[in-house]
Order: sequence, then structure tokens, then C-alpha cells
Amino acid sequence: MSNNKDNKNSYLQMFRQMVRIRAFEEQANQLYLSAKMPGLTHMYVGQEAVAVGICEALTPNDKITSTHRGHGHCVAKGADFKQMFCELLGKQEGYCRGKGGSMHIADQANGNLGANAIVGGSAGIATGAALTAKRMGKKEVSVCFFGDGALGQGLLYETMNMAALWKLPVIYACENNLYGEYTKVEEMAAGDLMARAKGFGIQSFEVDGQDVLAVNNLTQELVERARKGDGPFFILLNTYRYHGHHVGDINREYYRSKEEEQLWREERDPITNFSQLLVDKKISTSEELKSIELQIEKDAEEAVNYALNAAWPDASEVNMHVFASN
Repeated sequence: MSNNKDNKNSYLQMFRQMVRIRAFEEQANQLYLSAKMPGLTHMYVGQEAVAVGICEALTPNDKITSTHRGHGHCVAKGADFKQMFCELLGKQEGYCRGKGGSMHIADQANGNLGANAIVGGSAGIATGAALTAKRMGKKEVSVCFFGDGALGQGLLYETMNMAALWKLPVIYACENNLYGEYTKVEEMAAGDLMARAKGFGIQSFEVDGQDVLAVNNLTQELVERARKGDGPFFILLNTYRYHGHHVGDINREYYRSKEEEQLWREERDPITNFSQLLVDKKISTSEELKSIELQIEKDAEEAVNYALNAAWPDASEVNMHVFASN
């Protein structure tokens, strides 16, 4: 019976985390549309099962690196709504004291080494963290999140080569959402996506990125193996972003159809399908899941209001945490 209880707690935690990501993103989108947020953001809606499935297999000491589409990774690794919204709005209580913004949130306490606006730019950071863990004898694993667009970046292959040579505890998680900005993957990436990592002798796996349990089960196995020194690994996670490349990408019909978007939303939604599974397997009830959703929506709204009223950084902080040389 204890195993059943543990499974229920684990499944509800994954459901809760996916809903938290979506609630955060919906509020972030409203901040942009109401002109309350400086700059723009890249929505993670639709890809929640990837971040949650992977991060739920990690400990707080395990490290992740993120991307310009990184809110989902940050939430999944344990971030607080209030500090995240403060960061988006440039407030002093943000994770980076308002200097990072949407594309550069880091949460060191939870092992999030930070998002990176440079496509593929975090590959070296994640691989370096894995090298550090190995050299210091720590049983920590690093996960490098990146999109399909990063498969065209040389840095990724340089670091994969190093990781394979030195058998580093790092997992390269490629979120293939079918488009690199406004271009279909098959029009910008030649050959087999899996073959890229296999060329370095890295064991590679493909998984349905809309199925949180499939992602989590695979990641748990690979994390355990990486801790034993069997890494590195590569995962191709097939997923989909519901919104545009960024919040300003409204009219997308010139590169993908409304019918395609509708199909993924209605038939492949990770939250809807997982909630249905929980009900069908009698792990939870529709009422319980709805209560969780409503509470998270309330938490997100309260966090936004908190951030809107939070203090701006003092002018004296303009040079704090800024490093440059002449």
C-alpha cells in the first residue's frame, strides 16, 4: 500500500508541476500583452511534460542549464513564483535582482545554473558542471536542455565530444518542438537527429515529450546510470510549442497551420492526457485535480500582484554582479 501512496504522491507532484508551468506562462503572457513586462518572453506552453518529467528525476543538488524558452525548466526545478515574476518585471527580489529578466533566470539553490539566450550556449556550462562533479567525486548529474535549433551549433558538438571522452555525468536533452524559430526542423537540420550524438559514441534515446511518465521513467534510468559513471546520454524529446517563437509571433500561418496547432492542443496536450490517465487509473479524481488547478491559478495571480508592487532595485545596484573589463 505504501508503494501505491508513493506513486500517487509522485504522479500528483508531476501533475502539479505541469500545471504550475502553464499557469506561470499564461500570467507572463498577460503581463506582456498588458505592456507591464519589459521586453518579451518565449512561451513554454505545450512542452511541460519534458521539463517536469526530467526534473522530477533529479535531486536539488543535480544541475540543469536552460534556454531562452526556460521558464518551464526553472519552475520544474523548484523555483518560486514570486521571485520569478519579480525577475521578469526587473524587481529587486527577483532571482537575479532584476538583471536577468525572462531569458536569464538562474536559481542556484535548486541547481538551476541559469537560462541562456544564446542558442546552444549552455552546453559548455552543463558539461563543465558535470566535469566538476566527476573531479570532486560528487554523485551529481547535469542536464543540458536545448532546442532542435541548437543542433546547428558547433559548441554543442565540441562539448559532447569532451563528455564522451571523459565519460561525464551529463544528459543532453533536445526538445524537438518541430520548429527552429520559423523554420521546420527538416528544412534546417539534415540527416538523422539521433545520429549526431551517436557519432560521438553517446548512447541516444527517443521519447514522446508529451508523455510525462515516459519522460520520467527514461530519465530516472539514465540519471541512475550517470551517477555510476555510465554517461553521457542524449535524449530526443518530441514535443510542441502551442504559441509562437515568442509572444510577438502572433500570425504563424506562414510557417505552420492552425489545424496543426489545434491537433496538438486537442489530442496531444500533456496535462489533459495525464489528468485523464490519473482519473482512469483511479489515482485521483476530476474534482481533486480541478482543485489543484484552481489553487495554482490563485497562487500565480497573487505572485503577479506581489511582483507588480515589489520594489525596484536601488540605483546603487547598477554595477552589482556586473563583470566587465576595459
